[in-house]
Amino acid sequence: MKIVYFECTMGAAGDMLMASLLELLPNPTEFLANFNKVGISKVVIKSESTAKCGILGTHVKIIIDGQEEIQQDYHGHGHSHEHEHSHEHHEHSHEHGHSHEHGHSHEHGHSHEHHEHSHNSYKQIEATINGLKISDNVKNNAIAIYKLIAEAESRSHGKPVEQIHFHEVGELDAIADIVGVCMLIEELNVDKILASPINVGSGYVRCSHGVLPVPAPATAHILQGVPIYSDETKGELCTPTGAAILKHFAKDFVKLPTINISKIGYGMGTKNFEKANCVRAFLGDMEEISVDNNDKTEKSEVIELVCNLDDMTAEAVAFAQQTLFEAGALDVYSAPIGMKKSRLGLSFTCMCRPSDRDTMLALMFKHTATLGIREYVVQRHSMHRETAEISTPYGKIKVKKSTGFGVTKVKPEFDVIAKIAKENNLSIAEVLSKLDI
Repeated sequence: MKIVYFECTMGAAGDMLMASLLELLPNPTEFLANFNKVGISKVVIKSESTAKCGILGTHVKIIIDGQEEIQQDYHGHGHSHEHEHSHEHHEHSHEHGHSHEHGHSHEHGHSHEHHEHSHNSYKQIEATINGLKISDNVKNNAIAIYKLIAEAESRSHGKPVEQIHFHEVGELDAIADIVGVCMLIEELNVDKILASPINVGSGYVRCSHGVLPVPAPATAHILQGVPIYSDETKGELCTPTGAAILKHFAKDFVKLPTINISKIGYGMGTKNFEKANCVRAFLGDMEEISVDNNDKTEKSEVIELVCNLDDMTAEAVAFAQQTLFEAGALDVYSAPIGMKKSRLGLSFTCMCRPSDRDTMLALMFKHTATLGIREYVVQRHSMHRETAEISTPYGKIKVKKSTGFGVTKVKPEFDVIAKIAKENNLSIAEVLSKLDI
């Protein structure tokens, strides 16, 4: 399985993620040329080689209106004009200094004539992305990522998403980062994206609303359900844009798995810390447990959340189970047990990815009568699965093929079998016998 793994031991920002992915391409120059033709008004991106702690990597520069933005150390809009809407402060204004070198720096070091009153709504940003010369897949991913940011700003400022407005320079900056990452991921065409737990930094960050703790409120909201930590590095290491990109694309946030690495990309920030200020992207093949050369399985870490229930109806349990499935649970099941006072009850289990743990906990407490939930971290061995198409007396049908531990299983979808049975006035058993699978 072809994967990209992001190592976020110094946080993550949109430009750093883009730079790390850019290094994984065989021809980064060609990609940059293509990106600069997609139609983001006023924006050009360039890359340059730079070193942190003696390690060479790539820094992506965002040029807006022919001017590279000079970044300062704080979030806030230094100008004091009042707006009913909220000021977006993501990505381009960080203690971390990831690279968005903003001349306005939220203190607006350059003249206010350029950006002072130019703000855009989420709907305007969505329209901008839809108007770019990019694939529908890239558009959908970019809009979904920006929606995470807009919802986080909405929650932080206590205003509906429709009332959240983004400063033009920050909006263009973030659109460039987000669209660039989405284009790169499409071009790399990997099967899965994973990331490490995210270092968010420590201390405080100054913005127009005052001095806020790290991670800033919008970033903290986006990172709900994602494993994060803080070390001794002072400053904001993870930006809202970086957090939203990882939240959208990463299937799990885990320690570096066993992979066969084919290439490593280094995406550099601008500031210098005691540790190398970069995101590393590993491109390679996922860890596999091999029984023989033609037989492979996969291993992953999952969480089992378990509670005992003795005071719920069967209908209520079924509703809770369906709700968890719809939220992304890997499996939900129950088994009869004997409980105290000789009551019959159920052991109710939800199996989920580590990144979905908090979501599943909240849903279990909301939709079941339990007052406590037990958590178990387990290793899951999965057979390698793929969809295949086979020829049958009833035409071509899709089947699931699974291999692993010397075993091969082929199973048609039940809905397909049921349809054939109805159309030919046969039983399920008769259809299966004629398919000879």
